[in-house]
Amino acid sequence: MESPEILRPDEPGYDDARRVWNAMIDRRPALVVRCRRTADVVAALALARRDGLEVGVRCGGHSVAGHAVPEGGLMIDLTPMGEVRVDPERRRARVQGGALLGALDAATQPYGLATTAGNVSHTGVGGLTLGGGMGWLARQYGLACDNVLSFEVVTADGRVVRASAAENTELFWGLRGGGGNFGVVTEFEFQLHATGTRTLTAELDFPAAEAAPAMARWRDLALAGPRRATYEATVIGGIATLGLVWVGDPDEGRDVARSLEVLGAPVARREVERSYLDLQRCGDTPQGHAYRRYWKGHYLPGLPDAAIEALLGHHPSVGASLQTHGGAIADVAADATAFAHRGTAFEYMVAARWTDPAEDAARVATVRECAAGLAPFARGAYVNALSDDGHAGVSRAYPAASLARLTALKDAVDPDNVFHLNQNIRPSREVVATTPTT
Repeated sequence: MESPEILRPDEPGYDDARRVWNAMIDRRPALVVRCRRTADVVAALALARRDGLEVGVRCGGHSVAGHAVPEGGLMIDLTPMGEVRVDPERRRARVQGGALLGALDAATQPYGLATTAGNVSHTGVGGLTLGGGMGWLARQYGLACDNVLSFEVVTADGRVVRASAAENTELFWGLRGGGGNFGVVTEFEFQLHATGTRTLTAELDFPAAEAAPAMARWRDLALAGPRRATYEATVIGGIATLGLVWVGDPDEGRDVARSLEVLGAPVARREVERSYLDLQRCGDTPQGHAYRRYWKGHYLPGLPDAAIEALLGHHPSVGASLQTHGGAIADVAADATAFAHRGTAFEYMVAARWTDPAEDAARVATVRECAAGLAPFARGAYVNALSDDGHAGVSRAYPAASLARLTALKDAVDPDNVFHLNQNIRPSREVVATTPTT
């Protein structure tokens, strides 16, 4: 049986393996273990624990904080494990832990099937799903984590277990939104849906300085919109773009898109019919791994006029977005999964990308300032949108009851916090050790 490929500094392929989406991340693991099967992951974990090496887990490498790349540690590189197997009769997909979203979509779309996934095709299925997983299908079918039927997981002590609604149920609960805190997922089993292969996107552009009335009307449409429509707004470079994405029959989408006429007279309007595969690639950026990146995010229970004014006042060098939640996301009880923010109305993100390291401090400060302007209107955060927020960010991502339950699960499956290079759920003994005494 073929052994995993182990890369050391200065060996061919090492620099490519350690390079991730955010070019600000320039760390050098002692070892990169390129895993081809579950047994390789077990062996890599045993090696890391034996030698006292920090463990990072790489799939798509889209964490803005670069958690996959441990300085002087051991990177478990799952990218060779990228297979997707589809059962179109049962509408199921088995997806290896290193698969990218584009591979999942490419395997399911020939059958007119899909499941909720993000909108950048080179994002890893694993990281997206373990944090919750928002996408254009979420209002119809729930988050990516809501569509997982089972996980195959390698735990910190090297056991290979399956978690589902029938076995290891608490782990199943925690993996649906709890991030990479509880093990290395080597296979996901997803429920698929008959989505068809066509989509429609409608967008109207307004000068940001004059867009407050239009965005208020867009907000009202978004809150009342049908589940097959995901309303999205972006503000960048002085332009506010308001619109929606429709997955399904484009003619039906055009009927819904006509409602956008109430927004007023835009400076530009676009209505684009695409395949679902092309829609899923719209967020891809050529040479994306060459950019330095930073972002912040909030969950918003509403979008009052004051929040609109704050958003439209963002510095033009950043890009901000709003995306509607609700629908099938809100159908799931808040305590049914580790992802608990089921009452969110809008997800807000603000991000910057640049190439010159000399701009790092200024760019990061601008993003933080913009995000702070929306903080008074926020209630919680998406764990996958956290950056360098530390435990304060984790506390925003999980309500107190959920965090307590996640901590108990961490105590049970990873009490030594082997998997701490993530938005970390600390085991109880670490929490106690860092709690100030009076």
